[in-house]
Formats: sequence, C-alpha cells, structure tokens
Amino acid sequence: MMGFGSGGGADLMREFLNEAGGFAVIDGGLATELEAHGADLKDQLWSAKYLFTSPDLIKKVHLDYLEAGASILITASYQGTIQGFQSRGFSLEESEALLRRSVEIACEARDIFQGQYLKAGSGFSEGAINLKPRPVLVAASIGSYGAYLADGSEYSGNYGQEITVETLKDFHRRRLQVLSEAGADIIAFETIPNKLEAQAYVELLQECDTKIPAWFSFTSKDGINVVSGDSIAECAFLADSCDKVVAIGINCTAPRFIHNLILSIKKVTQKPILVYPNSGGESYDPVRKDWVIGGASDDDFVSYVSKWHEAGASLIGGCCRTTPNTIRAIAKALCKDFDAGKGEAEQQTEVEKNSVEDKLALKSASFHNSSSKTSACSRPLLV
Repeated sequence: MMGFGSGGGADLMREFLNEAGGFAVIDGGLATELEAHGADLKDQLWSAKYLFTSPDLIKKVHLDYLEAGASILITASYQGTIQGFQSRGFSLEESEALLRRSVEIACEARDIFQGQYLKAGSGFSEGAINLKPRPVLVAASIGSYGAYLADGSEYSGNYGQEITVETLKDFHRRRLQVLSEAGADIIAFETIPNKLEAQAYVELLQECDTKIPAWFSFTSKDGINVVSGDSIAECAFLADSCDKVVAIGINCTAPRFIHNLILSIKKVTQKPILVYPNSGGESYDPVRKDWVIGGASDDDFVSYVSKWHEAGASLIGGCCRTTPNTIRAIAKALCKDFDAGKGEAEQQTEVEKNSVEDKLALKSASFHNSSSKTSACSRPLLV
C-alpha cells in the first residue's frame, strides 16, 4: 500500500502525483482485454466472473497494463457485489472473500511488476515501456447499483421512484467495508450515473469511517450533465464536499465530451481531476449486451490526451474498449507534454538569468549550469 490510510488522503494524492512526475496513467479496459484472451463476459457478473473462474487471467491483464505504463490498477470488482455472488450460490463469507480476492490479485500484479520483473530486468512482453521503479496505486472498484442490475440503468441513472439514498446505502455498505479493508490504496466509485448515488456514497464514506480515501468518477452522454440529467457541476460539488474524496472526474464517456466536462469540474473543485473515457470507436447496446462499431479510432482517442492534460486532468487512462496499446500511447503523450513543459520552463529560467546578468554586469557562468535534463518518464521514481 502507498499509505493513504494513514490520514491526509488529499495531501497523499498530491504527493503521489508529484512523485509520479505531476501526472499518472490509469489502466484501460479490463473486460476488453479479458475478451481479447477469449473470455466470455455475457454474464450478470461481467468481468467479476473471472475472480472465481480464472483469476490468473485477471492478473495477466493487470501486468499488461503496468508494462504499458499504467500507475493505477483498478480491480475486477466493478460488477462484483455480495448480492450478485450470492445469486450464483456463493455464501456471504465466500462472496466477501471474492471481493477481497479482487484486491489481492491487483496487489500481486503490482508486487510482481515492482519485484522480480524490475530486479531481474526480464519477463516483459515486447513493447513494454516505462520500466523504471514508480509508485503504483491499487484502486478498489465499486460500480453503481445499475451495474448490479445489468439492465442498462447504469447508462441512464434511472432507478425508479422506489430507490432512495437509504436503499443505495444499504446495497453498497458491506461491499465498501470489505474492499476498504482488503489492502487497496483507494476506493474507485466508478460510472456514477446520478446525484442520488453520489449522495449515498458521500454519506457511506462518512458513516463507515473508511481508512482509505476515494475517488468519484461520473459518466455523461452530452458533455454537460451526468447520464441521469443531473448537472455535472452539482455532482462534482457534492463530491468535493467530502473530505474522503481525493479526486473527481469522468469515465465510461465518449472522448469528445471530456474537455468540457473537465472545465465544468474544475470550476467547483481544486482536487485532482481524473478522466478515463471509452475508446469512442464503439458504443454499448445494453439491450443486446454487445458493442456497436462507431467512427473513432484509437489514434483519435490519444489525440485528445494533451488537451485534457492542459485543461486540468492529472490522472488519465481508458475505460471500455481501450487496450494496453491505448495506455501505452497515453503514457508516451503525457511524457512528451512533461518534457515540452520542462523545456519551456528551462528556457524561461535561462532568459531570466541572462537578464539579471545584463543588469548587474555579472560575467559569471554559473547561471548556465542549468537544471537536469532527465525526463519524468526515464528517471527512477521511489516505489
């Protein structure tokens, strides 16, 4: 663990980002890669099914994303719920153990990456980048109530009049408790479709007194509101009001909407902003439970990255239909942004130094001993 549970989560998130070079790369689509390896995810549990059918495959996907440059792994618990596991015949104890296992698998992948791989300098697949030691966070995923229902309501936020804040708190409470005590660094409340569920999460974080912080990530289909029609600004403001929340952002959303959403969130919070959109090349049909080909390519997705970073996003990754290739390209793009910004800063520093020299008629060459040219992408980082 990175030690987020020791208190001061907001400061520790900033420390993590500083240690990582000012930005961090979130992993990409877990389900997408599982399917690429032959997994059949047409199941009520979705990727969580593989927690008990093929946990080693989940670990392999985690490792693929670390090799591609990710610094944050999201666990396979998005659609894993106690209620869902019990419906498949697991006992309460077994269901809770599967949630813990999702965190353990991600932690094991991190240990392998930071341990034997980096020390031995071998075992990496072709195309692995950014293999210097770096901090890696494990984010325990909590999907929405709609994800459990698997009826498409996670994409509409329409749960019906009978679902209240208390209903949602009762549904999520034990899962939050189990995951927050399983060894993760942070809780990832993902694909939040409405303000109602955000309110439930805020109250649960306060009532359960979790020892690790959380991030809130909403989903939108118009670049203005979350999918329910609630204002993204109001939802982000609600998240900002909770001390346990250390980052706020967007996931499972088309790339073309992200820039405006970042600007809206930035108006109501000073906390780090995270974005990990869908590829944009396909859209999900909740009725058919399948993906429909769209018009955007992987290159189109990555072309947005610098713009998102400039707008204020410091944690960037991918959601549905993104792959290790996407994450590798994001990592490279962010490294280029860092190096370009560092170069401009060094040039400006040099101009200022020369100006001082001229004014004071100093002939010392000391001002030309400029700062190191080491890139954030190649320098060793503390683990």
